[in-house]
Amino acid sequence: MQTPTQRPVLGCIADDFTGATDLASTLVRGGMRTIQTIGVPVSAEPIDADALVVALKSRTIEAADAVAQSLAALEWLRAQGCRQFFFKYCSTFDSTDAGNIGPVAEALLDALATNDAENFAIACPAFPENKRTIYRGHLFVGDALLSESGMENHPLTPMRDPNLVRVLQRQSKSKVGLIASETVAAGEAAVRNAIAQLRADGVRLAIADALTDADLRTLGAACADLPLITGGSGVAIGLPENFRRAGLIESNDKAADLPAVDGAALVLAGSASKATNAQVAEWIESKPAYRVDPRALSRGEKVVDAALAFIDGHAPQPVLIYATATPDEVKAVQQELGVAAAGKLVEDALAAIAGEAKARGVRRFVVAGGETSGAVVQALGVDMLQIGPPIDPGVPVTVTIGETPLALALKSGNFGARDFFAKALRYTAGERA
Repeated sequence: MQTPTQRPVLGCIADDFTGATDLASTLVRGGMRTIQTIGVPVSAEPIDADALVVALKSRTIEAADAVAQSLAALEWLRAQGCRQFFFKYCSTFDSTDAGNIGPVAEALLDALATNDAENFAIACPAFPENKRTIYRGHLFVGDALLSESGMENHPLTPMRDPNLVRVLQRQSKSKVGLIASETVAAGEAAVRNAIAQLRADGVRLAIADALTDADLRTLGAACADLPLITGGSGVAIGLPENFRRAGLIESNDKAADLPAVDGAALVLAGSASKATNAQVAEWIESKPAYRVDPRALSRGEKVVDAALAFIDGHAPQPVLIYATATPDEVKAVQQELGVAAAGKLVEDALAAIAGEAKARGVRRFVVAGGETSGAVVQALGVDMLQIGPPIDPGVPVTVTIGETPLALALKSGNFGARDFFAKALRYTAGERA
C-alpha cells in the first residue's frame, strides 16, 4: 500500500456487514473516501482514507462479546488517527432487551469521554430516504410503527416495542433521554442547548427525533464536537461537512470511483424480510433459482453440491441461490430445528457455495441479508472493501482490495427495490443504468 496522504478523521464501528456498507455509502456520497474492513485488521499499517468503517458481526451475539469486539475496533481506529467515532446499528434498531446497542454505546463512551461535556451520545437510527423516521421517540417504518412493520416477526431480533427511549433504557445502565422533534426543527443551537440540559440532568444517551434529511444534518452539525455518535447511516449525512468546515478533509467528487471487475456473477439470499421476499419473487418469475432447504441440510443431504451443480448447469447465466421464506415458514423451521441452529445451517451453506463459486471463477456477488453477508464475505476471504456508488438507498456497490478483486453488493434484508438483484448485477459489472 502506498504511503498515505490522508489520515482518516472518522472511525466507524458497525454491528453487521451490510450496515457497514450502508454507512460507508452515505459517507462516500458526502465526498469522503471510505474504506471498509471486515473485522478488526491485524495490521497497523496506516490507511489512506477520510473514513474507516470496521464491519463486525456483533448484532446478535452475547452483549459482553459485542462490547469486547467493539472496543477492539475502537482501539484500532484510534491507532489509525481517527478523531471522531460512530457506532452504527440498524435503522430498525434491531436488538433485544439485553442489548447490544446500549451496552456497546456505554462501553464506547466509557473509553472515549475525558470530561463531562464529552460523556454523551445521541442514538438516532432514522433513515427518511428508506422511510425510517422517529417522532416522540417512536420509530416508524413508513406509516407503521416499528411493532407493526413486520419487524415484530424478525427471527433473531423481533422488535415489538416502537418506543426507542424505553427499548434503550432497558438495555442501558445510564439514564436515557429524548431530543424531541420541535427541538431538532429549531436548529443546531437548540439541539446543543438540549444536549447540555440533558447532560445536566444525568442523561448519557438520548434518542433523537428525525423526520427529514434536514433534521439529520442538524443533528450531525450539533454533534460535531462529541467524540461518539450512534445511530443508523442516516445521521452520518451531516458529518462530512463538519470535517470540511474544520479543514480536515477536502471536497472530493471522485470518492465513489471503483476499478472495473469482470467475471461471472451469483446472487445469494438468506434474509426472510419482506423486501427480500419480494426481490426473490421478482427474480424467480423469469430467472433460474435454487432454494436451499434448512431441513434438508439438517438431514445431511448434499444441498451445497446440488446448488453448485445448478450454478454450473446455467453458466454463464447468473442464478439465485436462496433460503428466503415467509415468516410462518421460518417460524416452523425454527421450532423444528432451533433458532440458532436453523440460521447457522443456512449461513454455512450459502457461505460454502460462495467460496466454491469463487474458486470456479465467479467474481461478482450480490448478497441479501446481514448475517448471510457476514458469512459470505468471511468465506470469500475478504479483508477490505472500497466503497462505490449506491445501487439503491443504503446499498452501495463495493470492490475488494487485493490481487484478484471481487465486486460485491451486500444488502440489508429490509433494503432495496423489488428489482434490486438485476440492478445490482448491472452495477457490479460497472454499469450505472
